[in-house]
Amino acid sequence: MGFTHVKVSVQNPARREKGREVELLIDTGAVISVIPKEILKEIGIRAIGKRKFRVFGGELIEREVGVVIMEYEDTCAGVTVAFGEEGDTPILGVTALETLGYQVDPVTKKLKKVELLIV
Repeated sequence: MGFTHVKVSVQNPARREKGREVELLIDTGAVISVIPKEILKEIGIRAIGKRKFRVFGGELIEREVGVVIMEYEDTCAGVTVAFGEEGDTPILGVTALETLGYQVDPVTKKLKKVELLIV
């Protein structure tokens, strides 16, 4: 399918005017999004815990996690993100995609809105 990148805004939930646009690689195999920790600290995001992640190649790593408001086009939502360390690829994970109500169109390689369901 190739690589698909998207620009989103990440904002501090307490001070939304403190936001930053970031370009992320869409990775539908990643559960949680990864944002460089320098950007998260710049907008005032504090870690609320740590999570372990298995990376390509099988290594297990640990990263701090926090919550941001993520905005794409006309949609915004609260999203859990990992504080990316040097060498980590900034990614948009599947939970952010689903929370925002988007999926990757395999033909155009662009995000398209999907209908949200409540069962």
